[in-house]
Amino acid sequence: MTHQFSSLDLPATSVEVEVRLARSEDEVAAAQRLRYRVFFEEMGAKPCPAAQASGRDLDKFDAVCDHLLAFADGAVVGTYRLIGRQAAETVGGFYSADEFDIRPLLDHPGNVLELGRSCVDARWRSRGAVQALWQGLAAYIVEHRIDLLFGCASLPGADAERHVAQLAYLRDHHLAPAEFRARAHAPAHTTAEAGSSADLRRIFCALPPLLKGYLRAGAWVGEGAVIDHHFNTTDVLVVMDTAAISSRYQRRFEANKAA
Repeated sequence: MTHQFSSLDLPATSVEVEVRLARSEDEVAAAQRLRYRVFFEEMGAKPCPAAQASGRDLDKFDAVCDHLLAFADGAVVGTYRLIGRQAAETVGGFYSADEFDIRPLLDHPGNVLELGRSCVDARWRSRGAVQALWQGLAAYIVEHRIDLLFGCASLPGADAERHVAQLAYLRDHHLAPAEFRARAHAPAHTTAEAGSSADLRRIFCALPPLLKGYLRAGAWVGEGAVIDHHFNTTDVLVVMDTAAISSRYQRRFEANKAA
């Protein structure tokens, strides 16, 4: 695995995956085509006519964000969309603000970064691309001195009742502190009740891999979930204090630079 990320070098592994920011409109278009395949063809999101005609998932945020890309065999096999405070202001706000009241996060005095549109080609999900993207994200956090990460994470399907146990688990065990607690504008109604301790491992294992990864890294969730009919998902707002999650990566980088 090779990485090109400004001045930061990441450790190599045996899989040849390169992670860096997009350098051209063609690379961004390749990421949008990957997103279309994953979100619309694989996960059942409903494309608008323009997206369907182009075979690309795109919106106003693509023009102002940084696109973190994973390359393998000459193709884009993974992507993350990274939106900072100044970029969001140029298009009227952050993507997740349409679903959640994120004022507590915007009041944070440090650098904030919204994560979104994360996906990996199915053929590469167990072949190093996910790990590579996370390492690239950690490098970006360090280089840009990001203090707080947030973004929507999705449970599959537009029926919150289907996820009663998972939503109750997130609420009872991973709810963000009040100063970081975004709240759903129109929370989906569920009859969620806390699960028994015997169920917790089973419930956690049933969560989507990306959300599990965030929680393992020390993330919290906001209050309430929102149905996104367009993407056929039930969304929660994930918040991460980078002081808690980046330290182990930072030690890696420092050791690598000193070598």
